Amino acid sequence: MEFNSTDSHFSPSAPVPSIPTTPQETTDIVLRIQEQIHKVFIGQEYVVEQILCALLAGGHVLLEGVPGLGKTLLAKALAQTCSCHSSRIQFTPDLMPADVTGHMFYDMKASEFVVRRGPVFTNLMLADEINRAPAKTQAALLEVMQEGQVTIEGETVQLSPPFLVIATQNPIEQDGTYALPEAQLDRFLLHVMFDYPTEQEELALAASTFDRVGNHLDVDKIEAVASPEMIVALQKITANIRVDDSVLNYALNIVRTTRNWPGIRTGAGPRGGIALIRSARASAILAGRDFVAPDDVKQQAIPTLRHRITLSPDAEIEGLTKEHILNRLLDQIEAPRR
Repeated sequence: MEFNSTDSHFSPSAPVPSIPTTPQETTDIVLRIQEQIHKVFIGQEYVVEQILCALLAGGHVLLEGVPGLGKTLLAKALAQTCSCHSSRIQFTPDLMPADVTGHMFYDMKASEFVVRRGPVFTNLMLADEINRAPAKTQAALLEVMQEGQVTIEGETVQLSPPFLVIATQNPIEQDGTYALPEAQLDRFLLHVMFDYPTEQEELALAASTFDRVGNHLDVDKIEAVASPEMIVALQKITANIRVDDSVLNYALNIVRTTRNWPGIRTGAGPRGGIALIRSARASAILAGRDFVAPDDVKQQAIPTLRHRITLSPDAEIEGLTKEHILNRLLDQIEAPRR
């Protein structure tokens, strides 16, 4: 088990924006956060946008990709620019639930039992290779991801917002892994596929390491342009972005259609519809709008629903993917006209 904890603080030279009160101010701050991340994280625009969508929507992200694509760097860069406390847990088969949440121990000096808080007591937690740990350890995250609290020996402790889990898993190596149960998958707002960089991005990435010693992840050049309090304010503004009834019906129609679509054995539940609206609101903020457009819903449908459906045996035999089936479904459902 590996656990690292770091604190991020405002750079003295960085101008600190005031707490946002409007969608436009929210968009401006998010774009500044995105700009700071790209100082050290090259390319992968889609992945960064999805991480920011999850941050705005107050949800969690499951990143899936081969090792070495920069998942840890992305998490550290986000924490640095938001001036958030961050932690990292390397999930392994011998990791115990108490290693994640914390435990009660007897303090000899004070002659009393006290709570030793685990790495979940943070703002941004990177759960690296989450499928390396057995189900009982994965289950330690269920309460904290859903309710923002941890129960240790009958004592419930609330976490300080914001709280974001970025979990990673390797889609290639399956030896010694434990598939995430449906209850765990459903706690993630988004499931984002982390693909290889383009040729130009990889060239720029290689060039950026010329003066670097070893594999040190350097985020010192990132300025903190937000604070935890600001992130909470951003989330509240995002949650109140206007959604027209026709757009709401469009989103729910997509979710309900997954339950009887050819090739899908199990469709998305009601939480999938709620998640789709939440992430669509965040997408609208990134686009600089104060309302959700049908394109926001369509854009967020696959990362929001891919982990909430299961394929039928026939679809798997044919070699169809969830993305292929969801794209076909989206093409058949007519979007409302503005």
